[in-house]
Amino acid sequence: MTAEKMRPGDVVPLREAAGAWARIAALSFGGPAGQIALMHRVLVEEKRWIGDTRFLHALNFCMLLPGPEAQQLAVYVGWLLNRTLGGLIAGVLFVLPGAVSILALSMVYVLYGKLAPVEALFFGLKAAVLAIVLQAVVKIGRRALKNREMVAIAAASLIAIYVFNVPFPLIVAAAGLIGYVAGRMGHPSFQSGGGHGQVGKHVDDADTALGIDVPAHARPNRAWSLRIAAICLVLWLAPTALLVWIAGPENVFSEIALFFSMLAVVTFGGAYAVLAWMAQAAVENYGWLAPGEMLDGLGLAETTPGPLIMVTQFVGFLAAFRQATGLPPLLAGTLGALLTTWVTFAPCFLWIFLGAPYIERLRGNTALSAALSTITAAVVGVILNLSIWFSLHVLFTEVVAVRAPGIALDVPILASLDPAAAVLTGAAILAVFVLGLGMGWVLGGAAAAGLLLWAIGA
Repeated sequence: MTAEKMRPGDVVPLREAAGAWARIAALSFGGPAGQIALMHRVLVEEKRWIGDTRFLHALNFCMLLPGPEAQQLAVYVGWLLNRTLGGLIAGVLFVLPGAVSILALSMVYVLYGKLAPVEALFFGLKAAVLAIVLQAVVKIGRRALKNREMVAIAAASLIAIYVFNVPFPLIVAAAGLIGYVAGRMGHPSFQSGGGHGQVGKHVDDADTALGIDVPAHARPNRAWSLRIAAICLVLWLAPTALLVWIAGPENVFSEIALFFSMLAVVTFGGAYAVLAWMAQAAVENYGWLAPGEMLDGLGLAETTPGPLIMVTQFVGFLAAFRQATGLPPLLAGTLGALLTTWVTFAPCFLWIFLGAPYIERLRGNTALSAALSTITAAVVGVILNLSIWFSLHVLFTEVVAVRAPGIALDVPILASLDPAAAVLTGAAILAVFVLGLGMGWVLGGAAAAGLLLWAIGA
């Protein structure tokens, strides 16, 4: 690593950094915890480009933001090492393998998904996905629900979204406000635990390429911040505004752009937190897909590299494939998928490029940390709602909607319990919680079991 091989201001050679980001992107399976651990191993332990304190500081900042924290962490570290271009390369590469994979699998799904072997494979995957979502509830709950106040927040969140159909963004806003006020008042129960925990062995910042000093480009600059914010906002929102103006707000592409742009600013707590709200909106409000298909999309996202929120691309593909007029269905689906990915991830670059230079001002802010802790507790309740919603549509063939003033909930017809689905789900839960098998083994085993049941005519 020599100075003449680097652009001025780069901490490491851009080509070498791009190779590392491509490697991370190709191996980024296992959800945010696995992706963050992978980045730590490559960037901190192997490359020693950044130290533990800097890495965890960046992670805590990304946990405060809406959107996928692992992808935003990649943008942040890429920006630290190689300025704006480095952040763009890191963020795009982190998403690219998953985007290509989901697009290809979405095409396979609409073309061949009704074939019996393919349906059997997805039947098995649904059971595994339900077990994995339950595992997410347990993992996040252990980290977030450290006292009675946080348990109460989670319970209130579950009741609000499942029984009273309170919108997810309102739950996030209310939880954040409660936590912020409690933090300002110094209430100890609302202090942050943060993040996904310690990962790997410790590396001191002073022993890394980045060192302990703040690079010149990472210092606050109001003029630069305003310029980058304006550029990112135009790139993010201009396609949406143009679509609404030309095609009208009821066109499927306009609906996709508006819905997923809104989703991008409320995805606190990771993909699982927002999936139930997104699934219910996509299924019940827009009619883009059926409940079982939402589970199929989540299964695809679980088995491909990249952020789990890439499941939004599957939803956008199906919406445009089925509802766009005047275009060949596959072309419409592809455009819908690309539009969904654009409006989902473009804001991530805005949050990092605008906010990262001011990260030191956020460090140690107890009120903001308390807000994050409370949002995370509320997210546990929202993910539990996702588990209930998925369980109803995996285990039962008939579900009725109970509606009353201020109340809206789904109730299963107990006689419609699917024995095969119940057995597969029970086996997947056993594999995850008792045997401790990894996600790949659980997904692969469940898919194989689904095919076996089809083969024997069960």
